[in-house]
Amino acid sequence: MDRANTARMTGQTLARRAIGVEYVTLGWNSLEAVVAIVSGVVASSVALTAFGIDSGIELISATVVLVRLRALVAGSEPDERKERRALRIVAVCFFALAGYVVIDATISLALGERPAVSPAGVAISGAALIVMPTLAVAKRRIATRLDTGGLTGPAVLLRADAAETALCATLAATTLVGLGLNAAFGWWRADPVASLAVVYFAIREGREAWAGELDCCGDD
Repeated sequence: MDRANTARMTGQTLARRAIGVEYVTLGWNSLEAVVAIVSGVVASSVALTAFGIDSGIELISATVVLVRLRALVAGSEPDERKERRALRIVAVCFFALAGYVVIDATISLALGERPAVSPAGVAISGAALIVMPTLAVAKRRIATRLDTGGLTGPAVLLRADAAETALCATLAATTLVGLGLNAAFGWWRADPVASLAVVYFAIREGREAWAGELDCCGDD
């Protein structure tokens, strides 16, 4: 078997592993999004609702990457324009989340909206602190191996998705802090303030995803 065929088979094996990780991401984030958004709306929690929306964005990101990886397994040639669009979707999702959090948190602080205690929110955000970092590490490792094997396009996509998964873990931590302070001490402002912590990370990761697209695919 020549080196080209060996590299192709190795790339497909890695892509299948990545596909498995993306399916786990889709399943977890579906549960996470539903529980967090419903709990957030019921408790009037900005942090928890933002966390749920981020989980929904993660579903979009994972789906985009999943489609590309499945094409790789099927033996399709890289499509730079599709990869360009895919990374733009990931980047725009980051920016949209940042905008939502800023607006909703500002309104909540201005109107003095006090969120209720949410045991379900505490449980799902706490669980996410274990699940999401684990998924992010797995994605980065596979992306590194894909990159080493010369499959730069899929590697950049998977790395961008890993960044969003890591952001979800960061948001889970800030959400848990806000919910905990509100539940333990009645510090209701901790909830919207905690949600604002993700804005910096969302903008940073969005810019990196956009830059990654340019580095990978070049100019139009």
